[in-house]
Amino acid sequence: MSDLAPTTTTGGGAAARTDGDNRYKAVQQKLKTLGTAMDMAGTELETLLRSMRMNAQRSEDLAVDIANAELDKKFVEMTNQVSVALGGAAIEVRKLHETAQEVSGLAHDARRTHARLYEGLDTVRSSRKERTPKPGFFAR
Repeated sequence: MSDLAPTTTTGGGAAARTDGDNRYKAVQQKLKTLGTAMDMAGTELETLLRSMRMNAQRSEDLAVDIANAELDKKFVEMTNQVSVALGGAAIEVRKLHETAQEVSGLAHDARRTHARLYEGLDTVRSSRKERTPKPGFFAR
């Protein structure tokens, strides 16, 4: 079984709900969900990166063992190619990990900024008994 299959224990693979709900608390929850998902993705990518590097090293060591056993050189070359491919893929996973960390930080920053700008307004609107007019009502 592949280690790359989505797992249910981490909640990976579940798409965040998208809708037109732009109320303060809904936006806060969406930003929190995005930040958490990117944090989890970063952790999983870090684990994948370590595994790929370890497997690349194992492949390289295996190529040396095959060469020392004086087997056909094509097997040495194929095993070396696996090692190089895993090393190259690990570089790309590292870039993806860095991107996930950056997006996570930006999501958390956006959530804090959104709270700073709109939390007071939400508190006022939520605590009054009267209904709030629909957007655009005062623009007439």
